[in-house]
Amino acid sequence: MTSPAGLLRWYPAAWRERYGEEFTELLLAECAEQPRSWRRTGDVILSGLLARLSGLGLTGFGLCAADQARASLATLGGAASAFLTFGLAMLAQLAVGWQWAMPRAPATTAGLALMAAATVLLLVLLALAAAPVAWGTAVTLLGREAGPRRRLAGPVAFVVAGAAGLVAGAHHFQNAWPGTGGTAVHRGLVPAGAAAFSWASTLSVSSYWAHPAALRAFPAAELAWMVLSPFALLSLVGGTVAVVRRQRPAARLLSYESRLAAAATLTMACFLVGAAGWVFGQGSGPAGLFHAGSVDVAGLAVMTVALGTASRAAISARRGARLAGVP
Repeated sequence: MTSPAGLLRWYPAAWRERYGEEFTELLLAECAEQPRSWRRTGDVILSGLLARLSGLGLTGFGLCAADQARASLATLGGAASAFLTFGLAMLAQLAVGWQWAMPRAPATTAGLALMAAATVLLLVLLALAAAPVAWGTAVTLLGREAGPRRRLAGPVAFVVAGAAGLVAGAHHFQNAWPGTGGTAVHRGLVPAGAAAFSWASTLSVSSYWAHPAALRAFPAAELAWMVLSPFALLSLVGGTVAVVRRQRPAARLLSYESRLAAAATLTMACFLVGAAGWVFGQGSGPAGLFHAGSVDVAGLAVMTVALGTASRAAISARRGARLAGVP
């Protein structure tokens, strides 16, 4: 990867298309004078990574204000999706335990309550953010201009296919929810239907992947769903990100979305506090159904990275919206 062509691949495709030929000529000239240079390689790699971060809206340069806000909001949506996937898997695990027994550790009870409240608020914020985007997309698809319609038709198809597959599959497999028939008191903190759907839609987040022998005992249909459900989620999230990036919303709408983004990151932080309280607050005694395993620790790490990315994207989106014309 130290050849000019290899080094050029560190940059995003849009950058390569615009500056690739000129940059390659410059690299060829430098390589002719000095064939090997670790400093040059490091500088190119660092610059390429910064260019990619700029394209994601995570830096304050490289894009115009409106493009920066759109890119930042799209990146935040992707980070929030990763956060919710692992967060809902944790919440579903706790809800199963809650159906059958009361938790012994206060940290588990407090963590579950905080995670449940944060999830509701995140879903409300998601609905508030999605409504104007969906309306703008519908107006564009029903409009007379062919160019914008073609630009959004593909991403919308991915959104519809991903959402349909995820909802249909989760609805089918939620009937096998392990919490069905639980007899513990006060188990209604997380509604059984919502917990079952969350469990079914996040079946792929499992430590069973590290135990092939145990996996072989799963029904074939359930195992197939564990393999295929992440693709449905990726289709949904990827299509949504593309829709956000390809729209041209007014500056006022960008400001509205950026404010919701800030509220979402704060809510995600509250969820993370609840999850960490459960994972690390069990003490040395037996936790029973509320035992936090390695998959939960790994999920907590993924959620922490996702929250950091979302926080940076929210700041960048707010800055871009402000520069686009709305104080």
